[in-house]
Amino acid sequence: MATASQSLFNMTVASNLAGDQGSPSQGLLMPKLQYRFRALFLNFGVGGSTQELTKQVIDIARPQVSFAEIPIDIYNSKMYLAGKHEWTTTTINLRDDAGGNVSKLVGQQIQKQMDFVDQASAATAQDYKFQINYEVLDGGNGGLTPNVLETWELYGCFIQNVNYNAMNYSASEAATISLTIRYDNAIQSPLSGLGAGIGQAVQGAGQNRRFDGSATGIGS
Repeated sequence: MATASQSLFNMTVASNLAGDQGSPSQGLLMPKLQYRFRALFLNFGVGGSTQELTKQVIDIARPQVSFAEIPIDIYNSKMYLAGKHEWTTTTINLRDDAGGNVSKLVGQQIQKQMDFVDQASAATAQDYKFQINYEVLDGGNGGLTPNVLETWELYGCFIQNVNYNAMNYSASEAATISLTIRYDNAIQSPLSGLGAGIGQAVQGAGQNRRFDGSATGIGS
């Protein structure tokens, strides 16, 4: 009886609207949990292991993208097209460990971007850019290897801002370092239908494409 009642803890969906969502009485799917994740850093610093950086991550913001609007003024109305996109910066908060591993790695990375001693900068962006892989996990650990539910790969990363934050006699908290990361592109996986419609011909045989994507015969 108790097991049967668990199926009621869900949003009721009309049977004719269930479609690919399965049975209208299906139980609620398990959500991803915010604290089950890890962040991996590739080419961060001057070489060597970045495992301590991964271990000391407190939180990280998932990617956010926005598209510029292209207005198309027409008779009595207006339409919009998607213009250039922009990935906004992401933030990472780290614990500053007593061994100085995190602050050393962060220092190495910003020194790659700008040599503050000799006041020299990197010759090209590839000399300092790094990659972040952000993985959402299922909770496995120890003898049960965690499964990756979702991966974000952030390419062309560099540190835009470093905040070593305050020390405080009245606080009973770990010292932290906050990073603001600017990146060029982000790829999410797994993702079905990736690139659907990308690269297809603008015009079909004897057809023109409308703004809504539908096709019409020439002259119709």
